Amino acid sequence: MEKLRILIVEDEAAIREGLIDVFIYHGYDVDYAEDGALGLEKALTSTFDLVLLDVMLPTMNGFDICNAIRQQDREQAIIMLTAKSSDEDIIKGLSLGADDYVAKPFSVAQLVLRVQSVLRRTQTVKEQNQQITLNSQRVVDCLNMSGQFDGEDIHFTRREIDILNYLHAHSQRPVSRQELLNKVWGYAEDVELETRTVDIHIAKLRRKIEVNSSDPQFLATIRGAGYRLIADDNV
Repeated sequence: MEKLRILIVEDEAAIREGLIDVFIYHGYDVDYAEDGALGLEKALTSTFDLVLLDVMLPTMNGFDICNAIRQQDREQAIIMLTAKSSDEDIIKGLSLGADDYVAKPFSVAQLVLRVQSVLRRTQTVKEQNQQITLNSQRVVDCLNMSGQFDGEDIHFTRREIDILNYLHAHSQRPVSRQELLNKVWGYAEDVELETRTVDIHIAKLRRKIEVNSSDPQFLATIRGAGYRLIADDNV
């Protein structure tokens, strides 16, 4: 069986070498880059199942690398490592298309779990809708991860499409944050994670699909229960 390939872009030698050892131990084929420019070159010219990307790097920061990768490949799995856990940095990374983030200092065991969950999602072929009709003016093209709302072209990440598809498939009821982590992100049900990634992705989706993201009509919050997608083609 062919090993899954991970690219580690990290300039701190001790962290980089530790991560290389950990992921080789877990059976991955690992490549690495010590600075941002080399990391981007490798990400764009080679094939990797996942890019583990530090934010603070010499020559080019992780945010710019993530954005450049997404311009070429919206399906590339990316997890960002950040020394800052502020909402601003987390939101920026996820808004640029990262699948998840891990704040330093991090638990190696939790990082491995997050990598495994992202890879499990990307390696699994899921049945999904070809399109989701929110209303007559707002249709999401799931296959091409795009839409045109009010004359504006909208582009979605693979994670955003997965969220919309799961909410659409369970539109008769609210879906909790924990269920989304389990079913969309692929985390095991017995794993407890401190993460705001669901809330941030929901906020991103609202900015894309809603007329007014502060007064959502399609992606509703059901207090104490979770989120529900309200669309014209809900069954």
